[in-house]
Amino acid sequence: MLRFCMITTFYPPFSFGGDAIVVQALSRALAARGHAVDVIHCVDSYRALAPPGHSQSTPDTEVDGVTVHALRSPFGILSPLATQQSGHPTFKSAEIRRILASAPFDVIHFHNVSLIGGPGVLGYGDAVKLYTIHEHWLLCPMHTLFRNNRELCTEKHCLSCSLHYKRPPQLWRYGGLLARAVTKVDAFLAPTEFTRQIHVGSGLPMRIRVLGNFHEPVEETGGPAPARPYFLYAGRLEKLKNVDGLIEVFRTYRDADLVIAGDGAEAQRLRALAGGCDHIRFLGQIERSRLASLYSGAIAVLIPSLTYEVFPLVLLEAFAASTPVIARNLGSLAEIVNTSQGGLLFRDRSELELHLKRLQSDRSARDELGRAAHAAWKDRWTLRVHLDQYLSLVDELRLEKRRGV
Repeated sequence: MLRFCMITTFYPPFSFGGDAIVVQALSRALAARGHAVDVIHCVDSYRALAPPGHSQSTPDTEVDGVTVHALRSPFGILSPLATQQSGHPTFKSAEIRRILASAPFDVIHFHNVSLIGGPGVLGYGDAVKLYTIHEHWLLCPMHTLFRNNRELCTEKHCLSCSLHYKRPPQLWRYGGLLARAVTKVDAFLAPTEFTRQIHVGSGLPMRIRVLGNFHEPVEETGGPAPARPYFLYAGRLEKLKNVDGLIEVFRTYRDADLVIAGDGAEAQRLRALAGGCDHIRFLGQIERSRLASLYSGAIAVLIPSLTYEVFPLVLLEAFAASTPVIARNLGSLAEIVNTSQGGLLFRDRSELELHLKRLQSDRSARDELGRAAHAAWKDRWTLRVHLDQYLSLVDELRLEKRRGV
């Protein structure tokens, strides 16, 4: 039996996105195989960033073998702000060190540590250290490589970009803290080769392995199915996701509905943009079990992002449901679709419209892509496959550490 410690800013139910779901699923899968897992996360960060009206999900009863440390500081939201500015755990430093010293951990696995510890936390503890690249935080203070909330970032303008996003600049990014911190990690895990390459290109002294993402299907709960054929968008409603572009296409493409599942800062503006289009439907934030039913019934899942996605969970959720995707021909999205043969890629509006028409009118072509998507998920991106590869890497790194490599 091995002992793992997961360190992450967000963990369900104090979370917003796919990275927290992945951390929870991995922790529980390790426990199911007989390992012990401690999870350290930051409640203050969730409370600082939760948008007005955001509904926190009901906490699950954690499984045997997983111990969750939900850190709260008496300084409240000043704690993650101090970490964001200093690059260190600051007000949570003592508690993180206490937990790491409380047991002989074999593996410390960092996830999104931007607000719970910054790069400084990578030096904590004495064990094999892993870091999963869930987003582009190591390269970008906004995590997204989407400059000024307007366009793909191709060269660094971090100071002006931070100010544009109304975030305080991180002066530690202009010193050597990050370069020193990454040397404390034995292996960074990139979910695609594209993500590995752009991090290698940053010049940071990182040892990076490719280990794909995973998805474990949830039971479908059904619910009222859309009456008409539909395409599905599932995800955050933010400018970089380019739901605007989908709405503009569907203002004239009326042979099928556009179903939008998710919430975010752009929700109100997007609803106004879709005004007068009864075939564009906003569902808001819905449970994953209900979302699974929507995947199964969709003609295709649409992923029109304008920036480099790392490995969106929506891809694997669609693939597991034997539903193809139509995604922008960009970065990891292109790599995953080309590897799986489970979808179509587009560069512009005209290509997107052609793909919509093709998959709606040719059911056999749609189903063939769906079968390829499902086969690729089953072969490459299930939890079992991921866990086997993950534990094999852990064994390799532990052996290297014993040998002093």
